[in-house]
Amino acid sequence: MDSLLSRDCTEQLIDCANRHGILLEMVQALTDLDLVISKSYISSDGGWLMDVFHVTDQDRNKLTDESLVHYIQQALNEAISSKEVSSHITELPNTLSVVNLGVEFATTDHPGLFSEISAALLGLGFNVTSATAWTHNHRVACVIHLEDAAKPGPVNDSERLAHVRERLQSVVEACHGGEEGKRVRLRLWNFGARRHHTDRRLHQMMHADGDFDSRSYGACNGEKKNVSVGRYEEKGYWVVNVRSRNRPKLFFDTVCVLTDMKYEVFHASVTSNTSMADQNRIGRPVLETTINGNYEQEYFVKPKGGSNLDNESEKQKLTLCLMAAIERRVSHGLKVDICTQDRRGLLSRVTRVIRENGLSITKVKIGVEGETAVGSFYVADSSGEDVNPNIAELVRRETGGSVVANYHSPYTPLSLGKTMHETKSTTQVTSRFSLGNMLWSQLECLSDNFLPTRSWKL
Repeated sequence: MDSLLSRDCTEQLIDCANRHGILLEMVQALTDLDLVISKSYISSDGGWLMDVFHVTDQDRNKLTDESLVHYIQQALNEAISSKEVSSHITELPNTLSVVNLGVEFATTDHPGLFSEISAALLGLGFNVTSATAWTHNHRVACVIHLEDAAKPGPVNDSERLAHVRERLQSVVEACHGGEEGKRVRLRLWNFGARRHHTDRRLHQMMHADGDFDSRSYGACNGEKKNVSVGRYEEKGYWVVNVRSRNRPKLFFDTVCVLTDMKYEVFHASVTSNTSMADQNRIGRPVLETTINGNYEQEYFVKPKGGSNLDNESEKQKLTLCLMAAIERRVSHGLKVDICTQDRRGLLSRVTRVIRENGLSITKVKIGVEGETAVGSFYVADSSGEDVNPNIAELVRRETGGSVVANYHSPYTPLSLGKTMHETKSTTQVTSRFSLGNMLWSQLECLSDNFLPTRSWKL
């Protein structure tokens, strides 16, 4: 592996043995470090790969810190040498002792669901270490990491674990009002013994829940997405083209679904935010295409183990799954950022205020740094109206600290988002997040998205 500093970016060159899933592991490592992959060229015919990644920081500047470049190389080396991350999460037996307890659920989205779950976990005596939830196509998937609020150490009471499972199941079912046909997937698991990548797990959960099975694809936030799957007869590939307006982690989301659907990527060209030409990778004509602020991906793939490329239903399923992967991370509604002193009951208070004001949570990411609780909630009005940004003041009254509400397009840098409302308590709580801190902290937990040292005290 080599790193080269070009005029506009840092080039990461990888030359190593190929295996299924290795492309995702490399893209995941770079994405977790909050690096922007502006271009990538993939070639892996046979048992060897030669990949090139052009990376910058979030401000589109090349990386000049040699120590940071060195750590990026270490992260890629770890991704290359590690075994493929399993897509299977072992269900927690009632007799298993665990240090860290996880909860995941996927079901029909319903207003107030996250608030009810938060209140239930508070009553069950748990703190939330971190939580991430996505909604898409009227479905919701959530991964929550927990710790016992009463004492550190393993949760080894089988009766208590059974009670937790039963209580959460009843909460989710109650939110659906006992409606028939409402699927609920609820699981407790031990992430101390087997760690996994939260965003990848959310993709897997929503895919297993069938969120791609829809007749209404094609637009998201007013943006047309173009996904096509064709054939390259001469080499026996399926040619997958993905074109969308650029946003963070789009490359990861696409490679994630290709990997989990057991497709091998033999060649690929990925370009963002520049004018580009399709690469003449294997004899195809070069087509000049101007893409301004868009993301274009072209993959030459084959189903793992071989498959009939004339299978029209499989082709249609792959197209729908790629569209779903693009849409899941897109956030809808008003973004409410919270930075405040951590204390017990905090998460339950925030979600209760949102629910009592007739709003639905469409996306969540929360955690703690030191004694400071930090979270982002995207909220939407169930009637389709714009959310009143004064919700920030109502949340601040319950939480203190700093609360900021803004409408932020998922396709633009966060710094360009329009601030709608900001309130602060008399006691200022300063967020210690910065690009540099985030890069270094992510280096310490490459196999997970967000594993803070303390927890939201529900």
